[in-house]
Amino acid sequence: MIDAHAHFEFYKKEAPRVIEECQGGLKAVVDSITEYRKAHVWKSWELLRPYFGFIFPTLGYHPNEARRGNWEKVKKVEEFILGHKDEIVAIGEIGLDYHYAENEKQRENQREIFRHFLGLALELNLPVVIHARDAEKEAYELVQRVGVRAYFHSYAGSVELAKEIVENGHLIGINTGIVFIPEVKAVAEAIDLDYLLAETDSPYMSPFKGQRNVPCNVRVAIEWIAKLQGLEFEEVERETEKNAVEFFKMEVEL
Repeated sequence: MIDAHAHFEFYKKEAPRVIEECQGGLKAVVDSITEYRKAHVWKSWELLRPYFGFIFPTLGYHPNEARRGNWEKVKKVEEFILGHKDEIVAIGEIGLDYHYAENEKQRENQREIFRHFLGLALELNLPVVIHARDAEKEAYELVQRVGVRAYFHSYAGSVELAKEIVENGHLIGINTGIVFIPEVKAVAEAIDLDYLLAETDSPYMSPFKGQRNVPCNVRVAIEWIAKLQGLEFEEVERETEKNAVEFFKMEVEL
């Protein structure tokens, strides 16, 4: 199994233990190292670097940080990305999150910074990991305008938009929230397996009430996709692994 989106850095001091526990059950984890609040990309990078090879890092700037419009920090993150451009598998997560944006100014800050990092991805010829909440359509349209290939992680938008997204060659992430989010179930049932990745978004989106999520729980997302599409677990496991390896150009033996 491959978890296509997690955040080991948010476990802080417990990260090494959680990583080691997951190494027994997973082939790889894509960790979207993103600038968010006090989780600075350079600190997260140093924490996770000993595990690269099992962890495949991306670097990005979370939209909930972008709403602050701190361009000094944007430039600092951009410089860090440029310094590690050959070690990452994508730019992200980046995007739009209108759920927490309090006003139009914050939304415009998100748009400007999102466009900035989409341009950087184009320049570096890297795919992008998209966080879109209450703004899926707009995020998709910006991706299309720039012309980068995207992975819409933890997608909970409409089935109709999901179909348009995959028709244009992008991928959709089905996370472990599938257990309790009807929109995720609907998309997992409707979208062809060729365009799906399985993820946890750990430590968030736990499928088990009262427990913190871990990447090993990606099994739950795979089980649900299989159930909804009438497929065997092994087929969904194999195809979502293949999709992740191809999209991120990961050196993982399948």
